Amino acid sequence: MPGYLRGSDRPLAETYALALLDLDGVVYRGKNPVDHAADAIRQAERRGMTIEYTTNNSSRFQAVVADQLVGFGLDVEPWQVITSSVVAARMVARAVPHGAKVLVVGAEHLREEILGQGLAVVERAEDAPVAVVQGWYPDMTWNQMAQASFAVEHGAAYYVTNRDLTIPRELGIAPGCGSMIQAVVNATGVEPIASAGKPESAMYDEARLLAAGADRRPVAKERCLAIGDRLDTDIEAGNRGGYDSLAVLTGVTNPLELMLAPRHLRPTFIARDLRALNEPMPAPRREPDGRWACGRSVAALDADGRVSVSDTDSMDALRAACCAVWEATDGGVALDAGDLPVFDII
Repeated sequence: MPGYLRGSDRPLAETYALALLDLDGVVYRGKNPVDHAADAIRQAERRGMTIEYTTNNSSRFQAVVADQLVGFGLDVEPWQVITSSVVAARMVARAVPHGAKVLVVGAEHLREEILGQGLAVVERAEDAPVAVVQGWYPDMTWNQMAQASFAVEHGAAYYVTNRDLTIPRELGIAPGCGSMIQAVVNATGVEPIASAGKPESAMYDEARLLAAGADRRPVAKERCLAIGDRLDTDIEAGNRGGYDSLAVLTGVTNPLELMLAPRHLRPTFIARDLRALNEPMPAPRREPDGRWACGRSVAALDADGRVSVSDTDSMDALRAACCAVWEATDGGVALDAGDLPVFDII
């Protein structure tokens, strides 16, 4: 798990062989592409980097996501899209006998992935399933959650696609998969055995296996880079699994959140957007006088307990500030938003 930000003398696309790339907020926002993302991905692939797209979404088919990415000018095959349904089905298939009955509460994509693993899909607890897999989809009913609860109460192993409590929708924030899972947990007192989605690292582990195929060894972890816009899913999953990570500012994460990140949510690198894949990454360094420097920018904790930076529109200044703040808070200094610089990074 990283303590402070690192650098790379070579472009990240040459330092790492496999990118484990989040989608929403990194490659696209809803139906729209993120600026520079597609061009940066194509350039990274020309440098030899393999790209896999990882998403907690359990309802969208891989081919549908791949088609959207192709529409942005990317060359993407469905196998490169790793959904939480793909991961959950593979997890269950390793844990139960071939052909076993599995009660599925989720979208058609999840059902097809379970069937594709040689398992039988059932919908009722009376069918005596050996496992339950629960994902998110908008038409979930009380009866479906009740059937899952009955099966779990009777000893079925309980797996879920992700534990996101909320999901953004057109009209606002709605209950996510984790909220519906909690209903089953409340009814049964049984926690899921495993979750396929981030912040668990299973998605990254499965992506390495799928990228390798049946006849090759997976890319070593130290040659994989987890990339995302959320510290509490993408970056935490990387830290839990022992993967280096890159946080980009094109989605949820902002400079303040980065500076205040606790150790388990800190990335290895930070960048404005995916163009960083094709550039060397400057390394922050601690100066003898206690300041942190990165490139030509500096950050320092003053005697009044406030962090100042040489410029507020520079990624290098943000990198230096993150290290200065992390060092201070790790040392027991209490800092809040009022003590930190306000960055204007677009």
